[in-house]
Amino acid sequence: MVQATLTLLRNGTLIDGTGAPPAPGDVLLSGERIAEVGPCRAPADAQQIDCTGLAIAPGFIDAHSHSDLQVLENRPEKLRQGVTTEVVGNCGFSAYPTGPHPRLLRDFANGLFCGGDDWGWSSAGDYLADARRLARLVNVESLAGHGSLRIAVAGNFPGPLPAGQQEAMERLLDESLCAGACGLSTGLMYAPGAGASLDELERLCRVVKKRDRIHVSHMRNYGARLVEAVREVLELARRTGCRSHISHFQAAGAANWRLFDPALEEIEKARQEGMDIAFDCYPYTAGSTVLTQLLPQWSLGNGIQGLLERLSDARERARIAAETESALPGDWTDFHISAVGSDRNRALIGKSIAAIAAARGTSPAEAVLDLLREESGEVNMVEFNQSEEIMRRTITHPLCNVTSDGFYVKGRAHPRLYGTFPFLLGELCRNRGWLGLPEAIRKITDLPARRFGMAQRGRLERGYFADLAVFDPAAISSRAGYENPDVPPEGIRFVFRKGERVL
Repeated sequence: MVQATLTLLRNGTLIDGTGAPPAPGDVLLSGERIAEVGPCRAPADAQQIDCTGLAIAPGFIDAHSHSDLQVLENRPEKLRQGVTTEVVGNCGFSAYPTGPHPRLLRDFANGLFCGGDDWGWSSAGDYLADARRLARLVNVESLAGHGSLRIAVAGNFPGPLPAGQQEAMERLLDESLCAGACGLSTGLMYAPGAGASLDELERLCRVVKKRDRIHVSHMRNYGARLVEAVREVLELARRTGCRSHISHFQAAGAANWRLFDPALEEIEKARQEGMDIAFDCYPYTAGSTVLTQLLPQWSLGNGIQGLLERLSDARERARIAAETESALPGDWTDFHISAVGSDRNRALIGKSIAAIAAARGTSPAEAVLDLLREESGEVNMVEFNQSEEIMRRTITHPLCNVTSDGFYVKGRAHPRLYGTFPFLLGELCRNRGWLGLPEAIRKITDLPARRFGMAQRGRLERGYFADLAVFDPAAISSRAGYENPDVPPEGIRFVFRKGERVL
């Protein structure tokens, strides 16, 4: 019998993930597990690491990630931040099931997955098996994406589905949950999920409830109809009894910041009534997604190919432009190009839509449509549309866990991909004093572990998996910015995953 490797982290400051005050102590690792926490006598054969001046915390959990493909490639950007577990499959996008439409699934998801034309898994079980086999840097949990399920049964059909196809989605979701998916994600601002009826969503949430998993929602609206969007998520939870979670809770666009309080009151009231509802956010005032998010989602019926065909029709194009302009959550100066699919428009990366339109002598909405047509839909953006004060209130709210919402692009990624967790612990906690360090650690360890049903993760506790982040509280920081995002963070000294030192 092979004896487990022993590692003793000694003389550190323990921040255990529960929110308890820091305490001096040691952590003994035995193989994949934590063997002892507190003052520990060093076994004779243990490797010892002196952690004087360093904090020892559970490995960080990024519960909202779009690194579905990159976790299998062992990209190091999250590991360098102290992350040991990622939850992928968010916002309705999962890398499975391919069903009979693998090309449509890739067209749908590549804007967030930064993938090519050769990925896809037939089932959650196949994807998770590959994650267990290939992912060496982080543990991988996956949500089953509603948009991906929909494409598997109905292609890019944009409207409500007939009962037979809804039943097929229920079966696929049930299979996914039984194979290990941790829940269902909906992306109700993205076609084809945007076409789902409340009845369709209710049927899926009943499956989630039956399997005791979680429904995580990128809601229908974060702007002028924010309150109505929150109410829809709450109504689904009320009808089905499933645990529910709102992704990247925010009020987008200065004109809509006034809606944050009534939306938050809806959530708090539901929680007081006994509903299991919470939310997450990322610690930046800018978001990032695909440029097609600005369009009316009916225009993406039949996917990108359907959009390109509509843009060739003058009447359809005019309608799309008008609806894009009228529904914009902010000013055109707030939206900046972050990635394009070809070299033709690479010089536009970093420029605002307003500036691009002015340079081209056209309206901003027309500039958007031109750019999407030139790049066959492959365009990403960064959007500066949130309030720092609202972000502070969101992050410090007891129902909020902090995530990156990071994804890779063929251009300039949002800095959250490279710096979310050091930025939270350094700038927001140490420098601005928004949160105490124990509470901030809880929001990226124990809290998401409990929300997403991760057994024996998220705490420094005997018997738990030996996933740890060791960092210098005085030095931890991120210098990643919007113009130069790919800068590694500072202050992370060691990262352990299942007892193995991976950083």
